[in-house]
Amino acid sequence: MRLIVCIVLLFFEESAAPAQVETYDLLVRGGRVVDGTGGPAYFADVAVRDGRVLAIGKLNIQAAATLDAKGMIVAPGFIDVHTHAENVDDLPLGENFLRMGVTTLVLGNCGGSALNIGESFQKLERAGISPNVATLIGHNTVRSRVMAGSFMRPPTDEELEKMKSLVEQAMKDGALGLSTGLIYLPGTFAKTEEIIALAKVASASDGIYASHMRDEGPEIFEALDELFRVAREAGLRAHVSHIKLSGNASWGRAAEVIAAVEKARADGLDITQDQYAYTASSTGISQLIPETAREGGKEKFLERLADPRQKAKIVEEMKAKLKRGKRDDYAYAVIAEYDKDPSLNGKNVVEAAKHKRGSDSLDDQIETILAIQKNGGATGVFFGINEEDLQAFLQHPNTMFASDSGVRKFQESLPHPRGYGNNARVLSRYVRELKVLRLEEAVRRMTSLPAATFRIRDRGVLREGAWADIVVFDPAKVREEATFTDPHHYATGFVAVLVNGVVVVKDDRHTGTRPGRIIRRETPETKRTDPH
Repeated sequence: MRLIVCIVLLFFEESAAPAQVETYDLLVRGGRVVDGTGGPAYFADVAVRDGRVLAIGKLNIQAAATLDAKGMIVAPGFIDVHTHAENVDDLPLGENFLRMGVTTLVLGNCGGSALNIGESFQKLERAGISPNVATLIGHNTVRSRVMAGSFMRPPTDEELEKMKSLVEQAMKDGALGLSTGLIYLPGTFAKTEEIIALAKVASASDGIYASHMRDEGPEIFEALDELFRVAREAGLRAHVSHIKLSGNASWGRAAEVIAAVEKARADGLDITQDQYAYTASSTGISQLIPETAREGGKEKFLERLADPRQKAKIVEEMKAKLKRGKRDDYAYAVIAEYDKDPSLNGKNVVEAAKHKRGSDSLDDQIETILAIQKNGGATGVFFGINEEDLQAFLQHPNTMFASDSGVRKFQESLPHPRGYGNNARVLSRYVRELKVLRLEEAVRRMTSLPAATFRIRDRGVLREGAWADIVVFDPAKVREEATFTDPHHYATGFVAVLVNGVVVVKDDRHTGTRPGRIIRRETPETKRTDPH
């Protein structure tokens, strides 16, 4: 009997078909996986094929290429939910983002976006891009198109319907939601009811509402109340863009801001926020001038300056705003990029006034600001954030890390360093040096939290079946190299960055490849069954 069994077993062993050896495009071998969920890191190999993660574990497989990740962290590619990277069509490599581990960019923030989202996406797809790109639809863009330069009023019923139609089309084209920039023209003149009406259109498609609020200083609580009202009445998720307390008159109130957000969440609202890891902001020098002075465009602005009474009122308002912020001058405002006179780049307004007018009096500072705006405007860097407040917001579990940056053209002007170093700075300063965050938690805030909040499917977590957006970095060496005085330096410590399974950064160098995809808001038509 035993002999018969052995013969039968031998027959089956000999007649069985030989096992097929499954091959993969890439094997990331021996790294410590931080998978984006916030859970503890673990050692594993990661196999990639056809742009997706096919296996994670101790793998004995064949691959066309192997990446040695021993001693490295292997994490999902970072998602930057607040960029101004609309210029990615001109700079498709997105190098400053990818070289700090950011593989997905969300455009259309602060109320500014492409108007025709479908056309913009098609253009990027034809050109080819390195990072993945998604977008919001910008309220300021829509309002500008419909209201034809007359902004200091509510829209007519007909105009509101046109705006709603534009938002609806953008959502159909794949926008993730609606954004506002309520300190910028023309949104600064919009009433809350207008925003709610447009947010309801985004809500109907499960979109998000992301807002650069009306105030980030003394009136931040009123601004938060408005955001909460939009979320409540429109029935959608709401997101605070680049949360901060701006100006020393408001410092020390981070705990109160967080308490207000937490109360809103306890009351049933879905509120999140993002942050850049620097104590300076960046926007146009025009923001130092009252919105009412700039409404109507350059021609109207020049008319008001030419009228002594109107100009005196503008100057008076600028001085009053300084006083409310408990500031004596404009030393906190640094000119970053002024095309008309690059000699002012890197100088604060006090220094620029002395340079141009021979006097740094407050009146001469204001004249310098007005002259800059008359000559086309400039971007600026504004030092007005407290480090303790920054760290308080940073420690909140729903704070994401976002650069608030466009794609940088290397060595052009004097931009904010966050565009080169934001994510690397979080990992080096706040994880490794100050130990404010665990590594796993910092990665979660850059990956699965933004993916879940903005409904970006199959990204932000390292798991089988997900898109292979992967970053491999040395936790002991990763760091930002950019500074305020010398910003044009890429982050370092990144062994590899993959977008959709293709290596775009290798040993802190861009490979020139363009595997990026357009990420459209998911609709019932585009949803696929997820086997995972």
